[in-house]
Amino acid sequence: MAAYLLAEIEVTDPGGFEAYRRDVPKLIARFGGRYLARGGAAEVLEGGRPLKRTVLLEFPDMPTLKAFYRSPEYQPLLALRQASSQSEVLIFDGVPQEV
Repeated sequence: MAAYLLAEIEVTDPGGFEAYRRDVPKLIARFGGRYLARGGAAEVLEGGRPLKRTVLLEFPDMPTLKAFYRSPEYQPLLALRQASSQSEVLIFDGVPQEV
């Protein structure tokens, strides 16, 4: 079953974040992940959630998603993202495919 990572990101250091943005897609792909949404226009329909940069990633399953997030290759990128932005990150399972 697919697993998803949803991140709301507010970039505080555009120069530092640019290096993260440049390097992370290759690593996501190596773990079988793909972008479903990244940035773009957003509109709040309910609630008072502030609009930030939104990223939605899909991975083949939760163990693979967690392997990506915890991988030694991602740790320097994670530190770079955390130093150049404020983020909220949520992971969750998808819905099983109907047969």
